[in-house]
Amino acid sequence: MEAMETVLPTVSRDGRAWEPSYLLSIDARICIGCGRCFKVCGRSVMSLQGITEDGDAVSLDDDEIERKVMFVSDPGACIGCAACSRVCPKNCQTHGSA
Repeated sequence: MEAMETVLPTVSRDGRAWEPSYLLSIDARICIGCGRCFKVCGRSVMSLQGITEDGDAVSLDDDEIERKVMFVSDPGACIGCAACSRVCPKNCQTHGSA
């Protein structure tokens, strides 16, 4: 039995052309960890993590956190709406096709 491939329509409900723009990455050097992107995402694509002085990602429980930033934690959950990029004050996200 062959695997069935699901193809999403590339039009909106009223027939206008639409192409998903999926969240691919967040630049931890630029992100300020404000959480605006997290708040508008209803799919839990991102999570807040700590960054050490050396730039290593660590748990928020770690004692050596220098700052907090957003990370793409579940990229497969992204539906490509790009709402997160529209609210980001630092333009630190990269979006693209699947």
